[in-house]
Amino acid sequence: MGDDMSQDRIEKETFIKAPAERVWAVLTEAEQVDGWFSPGGPARIDLRPGGLMTLDHGQYGRFPMLIVTVDPPRHFAYRWASAYPGEAATEANSTLVEFFLEPAADGTRLRLVESGFAGLDIPAERIEAAGYESHDGGWTAMVDKLREFAEK
Repeated sequence: MGDDMSQDRIEKETFIKAPAERVWAVLTEAEQVDGWFSPGGPARIDLRPGGLMTLDHGQYGRFPMLIVTVDPPRHFAYRWASAYPGEAATEANSTLVEFFLEPAADGTRLRLVESGFAGLDIPAERIEAAGYESHDGGWTAMVDKLREFAEK
């Protein structure tokens, strides 16, 4: 694995003291997503493969994400064109964000994978918000936020 590969994929794992169904809702229901991941305004989610999930990240813009996989309560995936606010995500302009949920006795093991950075052409002025380092740190904070929100 060269440098290019290591800059292609982000992986985070956490344990959430809440059932998988609750974590699934936090990831996929608009009024729940608003609580941790759509600070600029209400999310809109058409929860089906090929549907759009539009999140509002305030100063960073609104992002129409393309839903790829809906397999409750185990696997949720969508494409996010974070370098291109306002543009619908396609295979060419986006990364793939995946959430894997594994029910456990006293909660849910959650794994987040965001991949496809190496193939992206990110405009210079968006690197700070949309680049690998930004997302690597961003997801650390967001996964914590998601966990706290789901455990409430």
